[in-house]
Amino acid sequence: MLSLQAITDPVYTKPAKSSFFERFIRDPRDLPFVYLSIRITLVLGITALLLYMPFVDGWLWGVIAAVYLVFNNAVFKGPFGLMLHCTSHRAFFRKEYGFMNHYLPWVLGPLFGQTPETYYSHHIGMHHAENNMPEDESSTMKFQRDSFRGFSMYLGSFFFAGVYHLCTYFYRKNRKRLLYRSVRGELLFIAMCVGLSFVNWPATLVVFIIPFVISRIIMMMGNWAQHAFIDASDPGNHYKNSITCINTKYNHKCWNDGYHISHHVKPNMHWTEHPVYFRQTLQEYIDNEGIVFDGIHFLHVFLWLVTRRYDKLARHYVNIGDRFATDEEVIAFLKVRTKKIPEAELELGVIRA
Repeated sequence: MLSLQAITDPVYTKPAKSSFFERFIRDPRDLPFVYLSIRITLVLGITALLLYMPFVDGWLWGVIAAVYLVFNNAVFKGPFGLMLHCTSHRAFFRKEYGFMNHYLPWVLGPLFGQTPETYYSHHIGMHHAENNMPEDESSTMKFQRDSFRGFSMYLGSFFFAGVYHLCTYFYRKNRKRLLYRSVRGELLFIAMCVGLSFVNWPATLVVFIIPFVISRIIMMMGNWAQHAFIDASDPGNHYKNSITCINTKYNHKCWNDGYHISHHVKPNMHWTEHPVYFRQTLQEYIDNEGIVFDGIHFLHVFLWLVTRRYDKLARHYVNIGDRFATDEEVIAFLKVRTKKIPEAELELGVIRA
């Protein structure tokens, strides 16, 4: 385990010169999103179009397809996904340019397998509203969260029936607009893929379908890790059902996404504010036994959980409040937090030690 070190994650530094693009966006701190959007448009947009061109074939088509998949999944997927996340919570463009807020979910999103507006509907309309509790259809509570078998069941349910469950949730809650947006985005994406497959099915497979499959798997791996350690006696407590990952390159690349506890505490907090807020509210983490890891991100947490490498997790655990004396004590604590919590226990109000 580690003691708390200086925070190296990114915070806002005002640039020396203003940018032309600032006139269009609501918050100048989001200027990096503009540049990222331009890079994605140029790199993925051009390579995607080339894959559909009839004069591109043979080995050249294969090279362009490989370039597209590498840039899509290894370079841009994380930054884009978390940019979409940030702009779902905080509108990107000013009111007078509001139509441009559709560019990320409707134009760039499908290139990453993000069906238009279903991410917003799921994340804002359900996940934050229900906070990983039983009515959250992506809740991790009822699964053994250090089990690959448990994750496989979780992933299978989301992958094959996630949209259905999301729609039934909105139907129960009488949130018709979000229900409509979810169905519309999913069906239009499917219709587009079917139609484009008649034009050029290999290109459609590379440009849309493979990124779609990878995105859905990665999103569930992330949510699993973010909500793997839950205090069964207080599962609705943000500090006790989420984790925080600090001092990792992932936070520089993906807009401080590692600060998942504070994100649930204040969902609309700007991504540049989390490191400072973490320091300011450290006592809340200590009082609520919040779990903080240093130097790793959610995919590390996921892999070490499903392989039950608690020793590695303990090595990166930050011992805030000096609660533990040894790694063995940390491991015992983490194992308790990953036990599945049957819904029947919650309904009966059963409290575990």
